[in-house]
Amino acid sequence: MNNTNETAVKRGQLGQTIQVRLVSDLKKSQEYYRKILDCEVDDWGHAKRDGMLVILQQANSLDDVRPNAISRKRNDYPTEWEGPDFGWDTYIHVGWDDLDHIVEEISEKGGYIAAEPFTGTHGKWEFKNACIKDPDGYAIVLGSMREG
Repeated sequence: MNNTNETAVKRGQLGQTIQVRLVSDLKKSQEYYRKILDCEVDDWGHAKRDGMLVILQQANSLDDVRPNAISRKRNDYPTEWEGPDFGWDTYIHVGWDDLDHIVEEISEKGGYIAAEPFTGTHGKWEFKNACIKDPDGYAIVLGSMREG
């Protein structure tokens, strides 16, 4: 008797996704996320600000610190966009007007702005992105969309 067809498998619910980031110097990264990004940072390495949460962990070796490389361009997206022009490690949705304020705030605190705010389109949507980088070069992309 085959019970596979007779028993429905209950679908479980996934919770919040938290990114874990290996860093070269845990104390330096905790300080950056606290002072530059204005996160609440605990001794466990949890760095939280509003809806953003990452866990910072000390890497065993510098070889283990690996920000994402640039992805391959694609021509099969549902819009004319072919993909980012730089590697993304974290993508954070922010309000359209908040994006400029956050970039200014981070810049004034000495944070590295890898890509100043820029706009483009995805079909009927207008997007605005900017990119900041943490001390290990992880790219944190701030992004917003609105109907164009």
